[in-house]
Amino acid sequence: MDLRTYIVRRLLLLIFVLFGVLIISFVVSHVVPADPVQAILGPQAPPEAIERAREQLGFNKPLHEQLIDYLWRVLHGDLGKSLRTNRPVIVDLKEFFPATIELATTAMIIAIVLGIPIGIISAVKKDEAIDHVSRLFSLVGVSMPVFWLGLILLLIFYYRFGILPGPGRLDPTIPPPPKITGLITIDSLISGRFDAFINALKHLLMPAFVLGYYATAIIARITRASMLEVLRQDYIRTAYAKGLRERVVIMRHALRNALIPTTTVIGLTYGSLLEGAVLTETIFAWPGLGRYATGSFLFVDFSAIMGVTLLIAVIYSLSNLIVDILYAFLDPRIRYG
Repeated sequence: MDLRTYIVRRLLLLIFVLFGVLIISFVVSHVVPADPVQAILGPQAPPEAIERAREQLGFNKPLHEQLIDYLWRVLHGDLGKSLRTNRPVIVDLKEFFPATIELATTAMIIAIVLGIPIGIISAVKKDEAIDHVSRLFSLVGVSMPVFWLGLILLLIFYYRFGILPGPGRLDPTIPPPPKITGLITIDSLISGRFDAFINALKHLLMPAFVLGYYATAIIARITRASMLEVLRQDYIRTAYAKGLRERVVIMRHALRNALIPTTTVIGLTYGSLLEGAVLTETIFAWPGLGRYATGSFLFVDFSAIMGVTLLIAVIYSLSNLIVDILYAFLDPRIRYG
């Protein structure tokens, strides 16, 4: 099976996956003992007003009829209307998701740039001082609570020394650039607003590092373990016996095979970051998907919950597809079938 056929096949299977996710999440969200109408109108609302609102929103219909109506709307690109923001859910997702993409992508770049070299050096210098330091660095990153690290960084770099700006995506005195992609750093470059770009980049550094530190630790640990396993293989010993330099053996022969497990972790971690890091976005007042999803859950906003769930399912499915495609480039022995 060639690559194009494999991608088409996976995309077709994605339709069935999303269909199953929609059905399961719809049923689960509608059988929980919560009343969105009561949350909208308040506990003092008269029964006739509650019943009238149920009828207007379609909540008085049997569950299977509500499910059919919802699936029909989704097929036509309608994810419903948010009870909390009183706007179409797809409009809310377009507004909040770019902020999460910007934060998650920056965090992932930090994690890859730091995590892979740390893992390689730790494996090559096994049981030496630098190995112990890198393992401690990874252990702290995995163990440290995200909210604590975020508060400490705000205390040091914003409150105490004023090196970096505080929460938010831009300073209040900086007008935002014209909205093109929703990513302030990209939009400011496109529109030539370099003042907004520098300011947005400063705002991005702390939350991206907080979010990326955990991912860095995981990537470093996986890369180290994978490199240690590869370095024990016979073909690595043969490469050394042929007189190849250590840098050539590590970078050309060992690293490519060692990156296969790391690629899997990177794909899954990036998907989880795109879900929206609730604590990080809350601490840094970042208007992303995580805060939107949390507010929707607390408000029992069924349409918004379903829209976020569908988006997360698409993210994870596409992340896994990209990882599977990268496998073949890393290891030519892998075949699609």
